[in-house]
Amino acid sequence: MATPKPVKKRIETLKAEYDLLRKDKESLLAMIDEAELPENVYNSNAIENSTLTLKETEKILLEMEVSRDISLREVFEAKNLAKVAEYIRKKTQELELDEEMILLLHRMLLTGIDDAIAGRFRKKGEYVRIGTHVAPGPEQVEAMVGALLGEYSSNFSAYFLDKIAKFHIDFETIHPFVDGNGRIGRVFINYQLLRLGFPSIIIRDKEKEEYYNAFTEYREKKKTKIIERILVLALMESLHKRIAYLAGKKIVPLADYAKKQGKSSNALLNAARRQTIPAFRERGIWKIGG
Repeated sequence: MATPKPVKKRIETLKAEYDLLRKDKESLLAMIDEAELPENVYNSNAIENSTLTLKETEKILLEMEVSRDISLREVFEAKNLAKVAEYIRKKTQELELDEEMILLLHRMLLTGIDDAIAGRFRKKGEYVRIGTHVAPGPEQVEAMVGALLGEYSSNFSAYFLDKIAKFHIDFETIHPFVDGNGRIGRVFINYQLLRLGFPSIIIRDKEKEEYYNAFTEYREKKKTKIIERILVLALMESLHKRIAYLAGKKIVPLADYAKKQGKSSNALLNAARRQTIPAFRERGIWKIGG
């Protein structure tokens, strides 16, 4: 499956507008990224069944006290993932995603959580299962990751989002690490997008079921339609958000915008989910540049 031409054109148009508006506004983009970081960390960890709320994640990243007892592991998961996200923002333009970078980022992610498996692939006797899928044996992992990286870097004909979608599905199918595969795999999506001059995206916990369905679709039908759609919508949302801020628009809740425009809130909400209007989410609330 490939991203349809009309969608490619929409993304191309949004990217051109984003590139035009972003000139001399790198500090604003950095602020947006920093403000969005807790949301990114919260959602990725929540997909992996972390019990932290968004507010608790924000407090942990700000070194503030949280009102309930939280495991040290979940604190490290939040802080480490934030460090990884900040690191790739600085390094993507300098360094290609290769095996050395993959292992470094994984070590950063799991340091203090499980140092014995941080920064290395699965080794003899370390098998993993994801639902009904048993990942390839550890003896195959390094070669498969190498082949995956080679396929990604040598494919000059596929659309960039289709390549990233396929890479993500294949990486998670290999599941090369004992732990941290999902979180680090979503980091790689943003690494690849940032390398291409796009903003980072958020795959949201509320859409976890569809995200999981993407892996089922690939394993059962060898298709990547669902994951491609997820990435397309997330990227358009991220571009819409940054364009609204860069253009200096007044950011208002979509519900308020609907009232002012005399339009149905449900209709606009459905349009936002399809990204046929320039709406985006902040802390789970749909907004738009008014």
